[in-house]
Amino acid sequence: MHRICCLLLSLLLLASLPARATAPPALDAVLDDAARLAPLRTVLVARDGALLAERGYHGASPGRPTNIKSASKSVMSALVGIAIERGLLDGVDQPVAPLLADRLPTDPDPRLAQITIGHLLSMQAGLQSTSGRGYGRWVSQRDWVRAALAQPFVNDPGGGMIYSTGSTHLLSAVLAHVGGKPVRALARDWLGPQAGFSIASWDTDPQGLHFGGNQMAMTPRSLLAFGELYRNHGRAASGAQVLPATWIAQSWTPRTRSVYTGDGYGYGWFARRLGGHEVRFAWGHGGQMLYIVPTLGLTVVMTSDESTGVAGSGHLAHLHGLMTRIIEVTDGAAG
Repeated sequence: MHRICCLLLSLLLLASLPARATAPPALDAVLDDAARLAPLRTVLVARDGALLAERGYHGASPGRPTNIKSASKSVMSALVGIAIERGLLDGVDQPVAPLLADRLPTDPDPRLAQITIGHLLSMQAGLQSTSGRGYGRWVSQRDWVRAALAQPFVNDPGGGMIYSTGSTHLLSAVLAHVGGKPVRALARDWLGPQAGFSIASWDTDPQGLHFGGNQMAMTPRSLLAFGELYRNHGRAASGAQVLPATWIAQSWTPRTRSVYTGDGYGYGWFARRLGGHEVRFAWGHGGQMLYIVPTLGLTVVMTSDESTGVAGSGHLAHLHGLMTRIIEVTDGAAG
């Protein structure tokens, strides 16, 4: 019976994939060459909703769940946009402190009252980062939300980008508060109309709150389905408007810039130019990538061995280089 259920689930997942199209021969050559990247695990390429290519490397499969790490911050951004559209949140300028009043420090810094939903989305809260060197110390706390709010200010709200998973975890707490459900259930209800989208697993904090912006597992095919929602201006394959097109435009508008890469950053999405085109991408530790090239109708997923650290490894540059080659060969084929 278990084997039959697994077979049926596999058939359902395959049925939800984009229609296949013939890949340009040059694209096959590029993806063959990509096998030399030892950490690379999968690459999926779709254009205008049609799947051009799907590869698994080093024993990996596009149908097997993988931890997308911080690429899940783009999923969090989508959920916030839907919450605003549904009237559960007032908008990006809404202050966060009243929504999390029971988790504020005993003697809060007055600047906590200035932090808005938009500041958390764009990593401009001003609070000391809970990522990088501060990550282990933060997740060892008994209350991650309270600990994130208790971080000292190193800039004023609205200042420069301070990348911090604590900021998106605060958004998870906000969504659970206003949505009245676990955030994974909200994701299932709100993003479920997009065929192929599913979260296989998602870690929680000590209070049972889903980890906003990290430790989310989904198949590369599911990540592609999520990307297709953005490429298609928020419309599901069925035609249902799942995500406001205006929210996508807001999310893709750079509001600050990474001090490490120089890339622009909007609401949960990075921005850079590759292969002569503007690209928006979600980026997870180790090389979990979702690229969208609106001018070419391209949606590309790449996943990697998550134990591969991006910083100093050169792997991120290799993935950007691979994406550039994909753009070049598909752009040439389209022309």
